[in-house]
Amino acid sequence: MGSGAARFTMTDDGVASGLWLIGIGPGDLDHITERAKRVAKGCSKRYLEGYTAILPPIEEKRLEAVVGPWERLMRDRVESPENMLDEARVSSVALLVVGDPMQATTHIDLEERCAEEGIGFHVIPGLTATALAVSLSGLQSYRFGRQVTIPFSDGEYLPTSPFEMICKNKEAGMHTLALLDLDPTGMGLEQPRPMTPREAVDHLVRMNERSEEFNQLVEDWRGLLLSDLGTEEERVVSGKMRSLSQIEGGHIHALIIAAEFSGMEAEAFERRRLTEETTG
Repeated sequence: MGSGAARFTMTDDGVASGLWLIGIGPGDLDHITERAKRVAKGCSKRYLEGYTAILPPIEEKRLEAVVGPWERLMRDRVESPENMLDEARVSSVALLVVGDPMQATTHIDLEERCAEEGIGFHVIPGLTATALAVSLSGLQSYRFGRQVTIPFSDGEYLPTSPFEMICKNKEAGMHTLALLDLDPTGMGLEQPRPMTPREAVDHLVRMNERSEEFNQLVEDWRGLLLSDLGTEEERVVSGKMRSLSQIEGGHIHALIIAAEFSGMEAEAFERRRLTEETTG
């Protein structure tokens, strides 16, 4: 079976049979590689994975013109992929993934399933919003600690582990990239509604109140809000969490919670600061 970033060769019958996980970039389809487009167009069937990440609506409308007809798959059909794998046994099937395909545990599980069942498995990497976030922040990449996701609460249940990891990173002098959750239902069955900056900071404040290990002034933390990375609406601004939480607009967001700055990081932070926020 094929595995990993396989070489792509077009045959008389099209792309080799198997499951092709194809990264389509962070949000603007102009970032999709020529190789990814060729493979996707050459596949017998194309699915867009629609719950671990999402395309902006305007880009979703463009997708068919870029790669060909497609069908959306939500969580139930990706985590129970029997039908898709049956197709991949005898034909070439593309699973289109926003960003890079192998950053989600669900997709790693697909590789294992293919290996167990003798189905060809191939990966075409894509540019990720996480890589863009670190690059555009102006902060040094080697000074980032473990990445976290800020989840929606489920009723009264709200885990504090993401907040505690941020605190541990800060204590170690490391910045934290925090992805914002996409689906308040947690089910992954319908088109997700991304978390807003206000909701993210509110959740961090609530985690702080529940944490038995840390007591922080979350709204005074310095950081950056990164919105719609890799699209024409891209925005990167710095400031304190209380100011970043007030920003409206945009679609997909991430936060960087900064540790103490080193070298030229402080100057880079100031160049991105919200104009209405005073220095301090």
